[in-house]
Amino acid sequence: MGRGRGSDSPASSEGSFRGGGRGGQDRGRASSGGGGGFRGAPRGRGGPPASVIFAANTPADINERLSGADQLVAAFRRLAVKTELPLRPGYGTLGRRITLRANFFPVKLPKQPFYDYNVEITPKTDINRLKKRIFFLLEQSPLCLPHIGYIAHDRSMRLVSARELPQPLEIQVPFYEDGESGPRRGATVYTVSITYFRNLDFGELSNYLDGQIESRDYDPLPLISALNLVLQQQPANTGVRVGKNRYFFPLSGMPTMDLGLGVEACQGFFTSVRPTYKQLMVNVNVCMTAFYKPGNLAEAIIAFSRSSLGAMPRRFSQGIKVTTTHLGYKMKKPLKRITDKPASQTFFEHDKYGRVSVEQYFKREYNIKLQHAHDLPVVDISGRNSKRPNYLPAELCDIEAGQPYFGKLDSKETANMIRYACNPPGVNADAIVNRGLPILGLAPQSLSSTIDGFDISISTEMAVIPARELPAPRLTYKAGSANVRDGSWNILNVKFHRGATLANWWVLVVRDGPASIINDPEDPQLVGLCTGFSEKCRASGMTFPTAPPQVLAAQLLPPNTDPNRTGSIDKIRQTIKKKLDSERGRKPSFILVLLSRVDNYIYPGIKRLGDVELGIHTVHMLLEKALKDPRKQDQYFSNVALKLNTKLGGINHMLDNESMKWLTSKKTMVVGMDVTHPGPSSVSGTPSIAAVVASVDDKFVQFPASMRLQKSKTEMIQELKQMMVERLTIFQKQSKCLPDRVYVYRDGVSEGQFDTVIHEELPQILDSFKKFNTKERSAPYRPKLTIIICGKRHHARFFPTSQANADRNGNTRPGTVVDQGITEIYGFDFYLQAHAGLQGTVRPTHYTVVYDENRLGADELQQGTHHASYLYARATKAVSLVPAAYYSDLACERGRAYINDLLNASDDKTSSAGTGKGKTDREEEEERVFKAAKAAWGVGLHVDLKDSMFYI
Repeated sequence: MGRGRGSDSPASSEGSFRGGGRGGQDRGRASSGGGGGFRGAPRGRGGPPASVIFAANTPADINERLSGADQLVAAFRRLAVKTELPLRPGYGTLGRRITLRANFFPVKLPKQPFYDYNVEITPKTDINRLKKRIFFLLEQSPLCLPHIGYIAHDRSMRLVSARELPQPLEIQVPFYEDGESGPRRGATVYTVSITYFRNLDFGELSNYLDGQIESRDYDPLPLISALNLVLQQQPANTGVRVGKNRYFFPLSGMPTMDLGLGVEACQGFFTSVRPTYKQLMVNVNVCMTAFYKPGNLAEAIIAFSRSSLGAMPRRFSQGIKVTTTHLGYKMKKPLKRITDKPASQTFFEHDKYGRVSVEQYFKREYNIKLQHAHDLPVVDISGRNSKRPNYLPAELCDIEAGQPYFGKLDSKETANMIRYACNPPGVNADAIVNRGLPILGLAPQSLSSTIDGFDISISTEMAVIPARELPAPRLTYKAGSANVRDGSWNILNVKFHRGATLANWWVLVVRDGPASIINDPEDPQLVGLCTGFSEKCRASGMTFPTAPPQVLAAQLLPPNTDPNRTGSIDKIRQTIKKKLDSERGRKPSFILVLLSRVDNYIYPGIKRLGDVELGIHTVHMLLEKALKDPRKQDQYFSNVALKLNTKLGGINHMLDNESMKWLTSKKTMVVGMDVTHPGPSSVSGTPSIAAVVASVDDKFVQFPASMRLQKSKTEMIQELKQMMVERLTIFQKQSKCLPDRVYVYRDGVSEGQFDTVIHEELPQILDSFKKFNTKERSAPYRPKLTIIICGKRHHARFFPTSQANADRNGNTRPGTVVDQGITEIYGFDFYLQAHAGLQGTVRPTHYTVVYDENRLGADELQQGTHHASYLYARATKAVSLVPAAYYSDLACERGRAYINDLLNASDDKTSSAGTGKGKTDREEEEERVFKAAKAAWGVGLHVDLKDSMFYI
C-alpha cells in the first residue's frame, strides 16, 4: 500500500461537493490568503534556501517581557480553580525549543485617555451606503473639519476622539450624491448628533496586560474596539472592507489577478488589535478575495452570452452595483435584475410621454441613441421593496470598481484563487511588512494622521516568540511498520489493525453523458478495476469475498435538462431498488459507485439514497482518475481502502500505548461538534446542519455521528442534549460501560461566542448525563467534562527564524506548538500545527479550553492533541485539526448532501431577499423552505448506518 491521502473529492476517490460553509462563508472560495489547510508533507529532508526565510539576517531575540510569564502562572496556582474559562495551568515544556516570528506588531499606547461618543443620525437610515456617504459629508463640514486629525468612527453609531469634543455637538449635513457638485433644492438634511458617553482610560488595560490578578475579570473589549476604530480608520477611508477587519485596495494600485468571466482576485490585509502578556499587539495578515471586474455592463452581458453559460447568471448579476451618468452626475444603484426584453420592446407609462419604450424615452429625454436597443435586455435598478421597475439600458451602466463578489466561485475560479492565494511564508511575511503596514497606515512612512493624532505608534518588527517542536507518536499496524517523517508516513506491506469483513458487494456504473468511459458490464476495464481494488483490500487485511461483485446494469442517464438531475437520480434509485427486490432485500456490505464525471447533483443524490433511504454504504470513484494512469492506480485504491475499512467498522492504524495514556488512563469519550451553514448560493431559509461525533471505545478510532437540521445560520447546537444522549448510548453499547471523562472538541466557534457555548451548550451536555441516572446506580451519573474550542478562522501565522527550523517551503514543521508571546494572558490556549504544509503558508489550529473539570495540564493537552492528530482514519499523515473535530466537519458536509437542492440552488431558485418581498413574505417563504428541507431530510440517517462512520 502506498502513501494515503486525506482528500475529499471524487477526483481522488470520495466526493464532498460543498456549497456553503461554516459561519455562512462559502467553502468554495479562498477568501483568506496564506494557504493553510493543505495537509501533507514535502518529501525529503533539508531546510529551505535562505531566500525563503523572512528576515534571515536579522537577529531574532525574544523580548524580555516574557521573562515573568512563569511567575504569572505561579500566581494563578494560588487561586481557586475555575471550571468555566479556566486560568492557564502552566506553559508546556515538552519538545525541542525553537524561536519563531509571528505576524504581530507591538503597539505603543498613549498616556492620555480616549473619549467615547455615541452617534445618532436623524432622520434614521439603516442603509449602509447612505451612512457611509453621510459620514463622508460630515467630515467635510466646517464644524467637523477642525477635529479630523484626532477622531475615528465606524460610519454608524460610534465615534472615538483623542480630545474632548464640544458638547452638545449637532452637525447639519445636507445630502448629495457622489458626482453632484452640491445639494439640490429640497435635498434631505441629516442631523448628526455626537454625544459624550465615557472616558476610556489605559491604566486598567495596562494592569490587565501585566497579568495583575485583581484585573483578570477586566473587560478590555471597549478599549480594544476603540483602538481598532483608530487603526482601521485609514484603510476604511482608502480601501474596501470585506467581512470583519479585512481591507482591500483595488483602486489604490494593488494588482488584481483574473479568476474567470467577470471576476478577479485582489490581495488585501487583515488587521486587528490583540492583548498579549505585557504588550498590546496588532495582528496583520494577508488575505485574498474576489471582486467584480469593472467595466461596461453591456460588454459583460455580451461576454457571458458568448461563453458556455449562454447568459449572465442570476447569481452573478444580483450582487452588482452599477453607476450611470446620464442624469448629469454619477449615480450608483444596486442591480435588481436583468430583464428578458431589450429597450425597443420594454414599455412603461410616463407622465410626459405616455406609453413609451425605453429606447424612445432615452432618445427623447436625453438625446441618447442606444446601440443595443434590439439585442440586449434592459436592467431594473428599482429599490429592493419597490413594486415599480426602474429600467435602464445596460450600455449606460458601468459595473462599479471595487465591488467584492460574494457569489460562489466555480471549480476553475476556485482553483485560480487558491493558486494566487497560496504564497510561501517568506513572500507573505514580506507583503505584510513592506506592503501591508504602509497601506494600512500602520508604518511611519504611511503618514497616517489618524494614528499620529491619537499618539499611537506601531513597531514594524514582527514579534519574536518562543515555540517548541513536539515529537511525533509511534504508529502501529497489525503487520508491518510505519516510520513517521515530516508528519507523514508510507504504509508499504502493512495490514490494517482490524480489517473489516464483507459478505458481498455491488458495483454501480453511472454512465453520464456521451463521454462515458465504461459502456458494458463485461468491459475489461471494469473487470480489471474490480479485481485490482478487491486485491488491494485483501492485501490490506480486509476479508473480501472471492466471488466478483455483482454489477448493476450500466446507467445511461437522461440529458441534463433537469437542473437538479432529479430524473437521473430517480433512475439510479429504481435500479438499486430493483436489484434489492431481486435479492429479497439482502443488502450488500457496500456499493462501489463509478462516476463518469463530476456533477454537483449526482454525487450528493446517491449519498442521500444510500444514507437516508436505503441504509447502504456507498463509496465513489471517478473513472477518469481510477483508470487514467496505471502507475497511480495502486495509490488510488489505497486511498479508497482506508475509507472503506473505516466505514465498515475496521481500524486502519493506532498509536502506541504510551502515546494514548492521556486518554486511556480512565474511561474517556472524545467528542467532536460542528455546525455548517447555507452559503450565498443557497435558498433563503435553508437550515444549518449540526453534527456531533464521539468515540465508542478505548481505541479512539471509530466515531459514529448524530446530525440535526436547525434554524438557518444558528451557530449554537439546538438539539445537543439529544445528540449527546445518542453518543453516550452507543458508547455504553460498545464499551459495556459509560465514560468517566468526556473531552469535547468544539469546532466552528468564534472567540466572541465562547460565553455562549458556556451558557447554551454546556447546560445541554450536563442534562444529557442525567438521562443515564437509574435506580441501579449508587450515585448520579456525572462524568468529568472538558470543552476545548478549535479555531481555524484566525490570522496568526508563524515564520521560522532560521533554515534549521523550517521545511523546504520555509514553513514551520509538524508538531510546532506556541503557548507564549501571542496567546491569552489569563486563559488556557495554545496554537498547534500538527501537519505539514504542501503549499502556501501553513496555518496552525488555535485551541482554547473554555471548561475543564479534568484539570488538564499544558503538556498533557498539547502533546495529547498533537498525538491524536495522527489518528485520522483516511490519511497517512497528521492532519491540521484534531480528528474528532475533523469528523464532525465531515459529518456536517455529508448532511449537506441530504438537502443539496436547497444549498446549491440553480439560477432560477434565488433567495427571497432582494426580490421585493416584505419581511412577512420573506419569513413565510423561509418557513416553507425549512419545511421543504425537513421533508428532504426525512428521519435522517438510516437505522442500519447509525453506528458507523458512514460519512468518512
